[in-house]
Amino acid sequence: MTEPKHSLVRRTSWPDSASRPVVTPLQPSVVYASDSPDALDAQYEGRAQGYTYAREGHPNATVLARKIDGMEGVDGGLILGSGMAAITALMFGLLGKGDHVLGGNQLYGRSMRMLREELPRLGIDATLADPTDADSFAQSIRPETRLILLEVVSNPTLRVSDVTGIAKLAKDRGILLAIDNTFTTPRGFQPYDQGADIVLHSVTKLLGGHSDATLGYISARDPAHRKRIYDTAVTLGLTPSPFDCWLAERGLYSFELRYDRAEQNARTLADAFAETPGVKRVLYPTRPDHPDHNRAAALLGERGGNMVSFEIEGGRDATNALVQAAPNIAFAPTLGDIGTTLSHPASSSHRALSSDERAELGMSEGFFRVSVGVEDVDLLVAEFRAAIAAATGT
Repeated sequence: MTEPKHSLVRRTSWPDSASRPVVTPLQPSVVYASDSPDALDAQYEGRAQGYTYAREGHPNATVLARKIDGMEGVDGGLILGSGMAAITALMFGLLGKGDHVLGGNQLYGRSMRMLREELPRLGIDATLADPTDADSFAQSIRPETRLILLEVVSNPTLRVSDVTGIAKLAKDRGILLAIDNTFTTPRGFQPYDQGADIVLHSVTKLLGGHSDATLGYISARDPAHRKRIYDTAVTLGLTPSPFDCWLAERGLYSFELRYDRAEQNARTLADAFAETPGVKRVLYPTRPDHPDHNRAAALLGERGGNMVSFEIEGGRDATNALVQAAPNIAFAPTLGDIGTTLSHPASSSHRALSSDERAELGMSEGFFRVSVGVEDVDLLVAEFRAAIAAATGT
């Protein structure tokens, strides 16, 4: 049927169909039209389900949130514009002037900056403690401590947090426990089963898995906390792109296959590093020589994840040589891609720290982190061994 001329300045209605799309439709609309002021009131007052303005929510974000909710065993999760947007919504939504937050001392670099530099400007104090030692957290708690932020496996030294001890401590003291589950993912760890009140993700990483969508996720047990986080995110404009949500949803369909293959490759690569001349140290949670091996076995079982860290002798010349001798492995300050990526904390995630501060955390100039992908593992091993030999002269 031909549209009348006077309607050409209006959007054409979506065609009716007796069938339905297999792929989730992409809906980039910023605004949604309602039938009447009464109908709009019903939406805002919760008597009817609908969308109004994309900053307040849109269908592609809802679809993605529900999928991750199912993986984490919770309802009401929220998709935001990035992993740091999720951290921002958490901090600004649940904390206020005079509050104190306690975090692990090897959090993601920007999370650490949030705690150390941004929150204090707003009158919110922060302390960092050793996440492998619940006593360290106990000694850092204050009467005004409102929140603990924890990563199960630290970045980039892959230390395993004492989640059991810290969760008990938080519950006993009435402190909220937020767990960033980006590294471990719901496939490797279930935070709500271990006492978490809030769970966050950088969906950009393993969940999306293709380095083409920047998104974050946050959920909370308590509906009141969910409401505060949501209102803060909407007010601050932490809106996710519908297209990025659509891409990340597509990525989730292969997530378990990707994760399992990458984890298997990581285990093999870690063992190969341990037998490679020129490698001083290898870190992988399920290896018997990992400093937190027993805790990793209790919390993660055999799920060591896809991250491996290793250290070589030498300074910047050696690290440059290693990267340049591995042209088929992307040198990039990220993780979670379907392909393997290599990062160097001293020049990326932890560059803001002094060399002494990095050394205290276990990161030398020769320290590298590998986000292992799904490639043929024999090719990975060969590429890394050749690069290490070039860098160390072994």
